[in-house]
Amino acid sequence: MSIDSFKSKGTLQVGGTPYEIFRLNAVEGLGRLPYSLKILAENLLRTEDGKNVTADHVRALAEWEADAEPSTEIQFTPARVVMQDFTGVPCVVDLATMREAVAELGGDAKKVNPLAPAELVIDHSVVIDVFGRADAFERNVEIEYGRNKERYQFLRWGQTAFDDFKVVPPGTGIVHQVNIEYLARGVMTRETGEDGVVRAYPDTCVGTDSHTTMVNGLGVLGWGVGGIEAEAAMLGQPVSMLIPRVVGFKLSGSIPSGATATDVVLTITEMLRKHGVVGKFVEFYGDGVAEVPLANRATIGNMSPEFGSTAAIFPIDQVTIDYLRLTGRPAEQVELVETYAKEQGLWHDPSAPGYEEPVFSEYLELDLSTVVPSIAGPKRPQDRIALSDAKPAFADVLPNYLADGESIHETSLDEAVEETFPASDPVATGATNGDHDGTAPAAVEHATRRAHKRVPVELEDGRETELDHGAVVISSITSCTNTSNPSVMLAAGLLAKNAVEKGLEVKPWVKTSMAPGSKVVTNYYEKAGLWPYLEKLGYHLVGYGCTTCIGNSGPLPEEISQAVNDNDLAVASVLSGNRNFEGRINPDVKMNYLASPPLVIAYGLAGTMDFDFESEPLGTGSDGQPVFLKDIWPTPAEVDATIANSIDSGMFTKDYSDVFAGDDRWRSLETPEGETFEWQEDSTYVRKPPYFEGMQAEPTPVEDVAGARVLAKLGDSVTTDHISPAGSIKPDSPAGRYLAEHGVERRDFNSYGSRRGNHEVMIRGTFANIRLRNLLLDGVEGGFTKNLLTGEQESIFDAAMAYQEAGIPLVVLGGKEYGSGSSRDWAAKGTALLGVKAVITESFERIHRSNLIGMGVLPLQFPAGESADSLGLDGTETFDISGVTALNEGTTPKTVKVTATKEDGTSVEFDAVVRIDTPGEADYFRNGGILQYVLRSLAKA
Repeated sequence: MSIDSFKSKGTLQVGGTPYEIFRLNAVEGLGRLPYSLKILAENLLRTEDGKNVTADHVRALAEWEADAEPSTEIQFTPARVVMQDFTGVPCVVDLATMREAVAELGGDAKKVNPLAPAELVIDHSVVIDVFGRADAFERNVEIEYGRNKERYQFLRWGQTAFDDFKVVPPGTGIVHQVNIEYLARGVMTRETGEDGVVRAYPDTCVGTDSHTTMVNGLGVLGWGVGGIEAEAAMLGQPVSMLIPRVVGFKLSGSIPSGATATDVVLTITEMLRKHGVVGKFVEFYGDGVAEVPLANRATIGNMSPEFGSTAAIFPIDQVTIDYLRLTGRPAEQVELVETYAKEQGLWHDPSAPGYEEPVFSEYLELDLSTVVPSIAGPKRPQDRIALSDAKPAFADVLPNYLADGESIHETSLDEAVEETFPASDPVATGATNGDHDGTAPAAVEHATRRAHKRVPVELEDGRETELDHGAVVISSITSCTNTSNPSVMLAAGLLAKNAVEKGLEVKPWVKTSMAPGSKVVTNYYEKAGLWPYLEKLGYHLVGYGCTTCIGNSGPLPEEISQAVNDNDLAVASVLSGNRNFEGRINPDVKMNYLASPPLVIAYGLAGTMDFDFESEPLGTGSDGQPVFLKDIWPTPAEVDATIANSIDSGMFTKDYSDVFAGDDRWRSLETPEGETFEWQEDSTYVRKPPYFEGMQAEPTPVEDVAGARVLAKLGDSVTTDHISPAGSIKPDSPAGRYLAEHGVERRDFNSYGSRRGNHEVMIRGTFANIRLRNLLLDGVEGGFTKNLLTGEQESIFDAAMAYQEAGIPLVVLGGKEYGSGSSRDWAAKGTALLGVKAVITESFERIHRSNLIGMGVLPLQFPAGESADSLGLDGTETFDISGVTALNEGTTPKTVKVTATKEDGTSVEFDAVVRIDTPGEADYFRNGGILQYVLRSLAKA
């Protein structure tokens, strides 16, 4: 029951229905706040209990100093939790384990139950095994169920065992697209238990996927957290956070012809990553906001993790309301959202009388008319490349991906022209023999300084072709980022139509795929008559899920894979996703580029990254004339007309009418029963984790770290994919050997992501990314380290087990942006279970730092301006960390003393910054982790 110190509780009438609300205008000073902080303020007013949330917390927001560094901790209670299955399965595994542990500590197992709506969408498990054929979707779903039966049965058990927990079955859509199209409420309602009073409050959420921020486009404040934080939120624990700085991002102008929402978001990603927004909110404002369609807002919000902000939000306005109507939300819900937002000062309309522009901590601006077609890559989403520079940019980075000893060679200009435009091609006429018209030289300006390794390949159908460095072997329209956006999806369909009508074909070595984020996309493709053209080019429906972007691209055709690996070719993928980290997309592919859906198809037609779309033809048309990208690119008017004629609210209403029911496969799954889960000892998918074994009712005191050795010394931009990969499991890896020893055939290994319910697999997969570079070794890629006890190279898992057997704690050394990328709790869980006590880096990404604390691992930073290298640390030292025990006194030290002793007895000493940022995080760390903290609280309640 809230205390309501500010007498803010009141009643709002909407359509004849009274709702209890907590009015923001009851507190002076809240009106000037950015939209996002107003949402936090309402959250505090509503949850004020005098203990976790006090009147002082509300005042801190009312008196917020925009320029000040964050220092005030508040407790944010999200209205709901959203999950996807890769991260959701371990959440449910942990909740099932907690039920048993609570009972063992003398508590009531039923108390382990979601206290807020929790919804899980199974979208990360479909793999593109089959592609380029009409039955690809059916066959992939069939294979998916065969591989994941145990997991799906477990999730069905969770749906029946836990209250307020719902599961969207496989084959429905991607969690973030389902969230904006259906799950998001805009404004939540809930009976309070006080005489049937219905309370209305802003829809907020946390999700077990970093791209939860997509819902920010709908005016819903939410962000990605690790699974362990999400579990705590489900169990009623607030999210501990500092009142953040808010970056005001002003949009003006309109997107020019030829550019897309994807190009806008890649531009914004580059700008904000360069500006520095880690740990901050980004909020869009200004007259230009009304010109940004909701789908574009969602695309921008989706990429918040790529530029590093906690959230990237658009306020509620008429565009929001129109989208809620379009997507079939009930009329009374739409009216509630509009009325509530206007009543609370949450409505954005700069032209309205008395409108007060919010105060922001920092300001940025983008004129949308300056955006140009772009891609990003080859390994980071913030590395934007203007499409006009794509060919030389590829040439610049190619040397980084060549085999040792392979070098760039020079060719003459005429050779380069012939190479780009074969003499048999009409466009080459007059362009060779020194007769250059100004077009050909531009096309080959950089062709004179690149390497080739042309490898003949005989395809399965008997055709013969050649592969070369830079060949695009994957062209995939996938991921929530863009498949939720009709403007870019229909642009892709129209480009496919134009290409087919011109007589173009995708190159024979390209693996093509189309994985929409919801069935609505299929419906509007069908209504627009575009499916036949997409299928003609090979972009058949392969599944509704997060496929290529999460590493579920599936195997390349065997003959292509063999040619790539036998000849060490540096080949590429192009996808319409948000992640292109090393080793993530496909183990055979070294270079990965993000692009808009129409550009994904364009690269499929080109077949190579060594291509200039402005001056090189995609091929020869059926009329014998060269066809350039400009000849098939749809105009904005064509796209807009197609959207208007092919999308209606009935599509959304129909497709989401029974979204939790699933198909016959889902409904026919045998479902275990009971309040607690019956673990199967022989399961290789779902096993009871060891987190709570031997746990006592009171936590044991934290200890200093003594005699620790370095498990891995890592560089900058080490992602959670490097730490805990989601993709395929190599047969010769510790995880592969474990599965083989347990009778699993290689074809059934599935992925690390799908096996997150089995800690034995995931421990062995920690730091197992094939592109990881551990600087304890020279020139070695993959999950290996030097066992400093023996001096031998071993897998990281085997070495960690040897250290554990010897009773030696471990540390990890890292560089800048450690733990960027996905909100992958197993990156922290695996680190903890390997015996790592502390991670010392130059800087952390927000979610991973929080996850480490949630697993009882100490996050430390080198002194400002220092690094492992500047301090002369090579990783062979023995580490002692003192001062940690101050946490036992209820205080958090700002620094701890680190002593690194070298083999010759000399030592390096420095004061490491303790990155336990809030008192709440300190409580979690003292308890050995957030789940242990929650478990003890539940047992005492």
